[in-house]
Amino acid sequence: MRDEQSKFQARGVRTFGVNPVSVADHEKYVTKFRFNFPLLADTGREAARAYQALKPDGKGVVRTVYLIGRDGRVLFGKRGAPGADEVLRALRGES
Repeated sequence: MRDEQSKFQARGVRTFGVNPVSVADHEKYVTKFRFNFPLLADTGREAARAYQALKPDGKGVVRTVYLIGRDGRVLFGKRGAPGADEVLRALRGES
């Protein structure tokens, strides 16, 4: 996501990461990996649970990408790290 921010921004898409670690740990990640998008702390794993991103052990999180429309509908969802082009095709209704 970091290296493809210009593609998301050109389409008016705001990106952010959600991770079950603390805000202090996020600050370290942002610096270390030069993230150019915000990270949200999900220390209770409520978001991970709601978006079915928890591993079977209920503790770990599987990297998952969602594109959510302005109306709150999920337009795209995929495990792993799909590229911006794949994610943004959902804005045009393509698969």
